[in-house]
Amino acid sequence: MTLEIDVLTLFPAMLDGPLGDSIPARIQERGLATVRVHDLRAWGIGRHRSVDDYPYGGGAGMVLRPEPVAAALGELRRPGSTVILMDPAGEVFRQARARSLAAAAHLVLLCPRYEGVDERIRTMVDLELSIGDYVLTGGELPALVVIDAVIRLLPGAIDALSTEEESFADGLLEYPQYTRPPSFDGRDVPPVLVSGDHGEVARWRHREAVRRTLDRRPDLLDARELTAEERRVVAELGEDERPI
Repeated sequence: MTLEIDVLTLFPAMLDGPLGDSIPARIQERGLATVRVHDLRAWGIGRHRSVDDYPYGGGAGMVLRPEPVAAALGELRRPGSTVILMDPAGEVFRQARARSLAAAAHLVLLCPRYEGVDERIRTMVDLELSIGDYVLTGGELPALVVIDAVIRLLPGAIDALSTEEESFADGLLEYPQYTRPPSFDGRDVPPVLVSGDHGEVARWRHREAVRRTLDRRPDLLDARELTAEERRVVAELGEDERPI
């Protein structure tokens, strides 16, 4: 099944380059995903294809009007579609959400600009997503983040092992990686990685994943039901008083 994605934006050129190169391009060439980018002004109002107006009550900037969005969704939406508004006030986008969206049949991503959207537009969408606690000039970059994170999870998109062992796949950050040369600037590759003992390598990687998560993102451990082995590792790392 091909995942279809429609993107509504006032600046289609912002998406063309990233979607037409590297892994996203290859995924589309293989027919695993189809991404169509639409200029929202095609549904604009009047001779000038207006899509925004001044906010009621005053204030700086312009607000996206509801009529063009309603008209666009009227054409693009179908049974089974998931319409997503990219918005700083939305749910923080995480790997679990990426996995759920990768199982969808059709996504529609709305990219606002300026001071945001008329509040009535929120009633037209199924989901609001944010990529972090900061404000960008528009929703195009967040949309690209969501698309990239989602389509790489499609079956056959990339090596399945890559997505199984990477950061956040099982609630932990990924373990450290090494390649040639075996020694660089006085720092050596851990001997276990060149030992040929696959069992020991797996145990080392798991322990280092726990160590890195504890050091950099302890909130992930707070939200995770640790196994007995992970509890032992945390205790050995000197965090046995940590509420787990």
